[in-house]
Amino acid sequence: MAQMRAQYSKKNRTLLNYTLSLIVGTVALSYGSVPLYKTICQQTGWGGQPVKAHQYAASDPSTRLTPLTDYPRLRITFSSSVSDVLPWKFTPQQREVRVHPGETALAFYTATNRSPDDIIGVATYSVTPAQVAPYFSKIQCFCFEEQRLAAGETVDMPVFFYIDPEFVKDVNMKGIETITLNYTFFKAKYDRAGHLTPIPMPM
Repeated sequence: MAQMRAQYSKKNRTLLNYTLSLIVGTVALSYGSVPLYKTICQQTGWGGQPVKAHQYAASDPSTRLTPLTDYPRLRITFSSSVSDVLPWKFTPQQREVRVHPGETALAFYTATNRSPDDIIGVATYSVTPAQVAPYFSKIQCFCFEEQRLAAGETVDMPVFFYIDPEFVKDVNMKGIETITLNYTFFKAKYDRAGHLTPIPMPM
């Protein structure tokens, strides 16, 4: 009888430890989901996310940042949207730019806080067609960073990017002439501990 009670107590402790571990893991994942998602997407281009162009610094810039002028220019278009609860006006300054693979380009978005209060916003972004994302490399961008706008303030937000020349070697890119970069701004929300809560991610 005592042996059965000991086994029963051991099973209960194991179940309790497992449950506590699951709860702790879920909480930690919720806090880390935004930076984790950001890192994964920037490294892989998953989910239509442009790749963060830190790798060009470690390689020969003349290889990745030399325009392939013998290849037709790609048409890069820009779009934007804002969450329903964020009283901002957010628009691209240019409708499109045309670049050769390997050619850097600078584009701007403009955001205006239409409310009487200071507000912090956070932007996500995506590229379509989604399969182009691994070749859309950002050198500088305002995405996933908190942007505080004072009441009535207007700011310009730059995006410095290039299309990796490897784009032209990928047979899956054949026929793609237009690429769209989209940004969506959400109102930043924080939990009681002061952590930025996860924001919706584009699929």
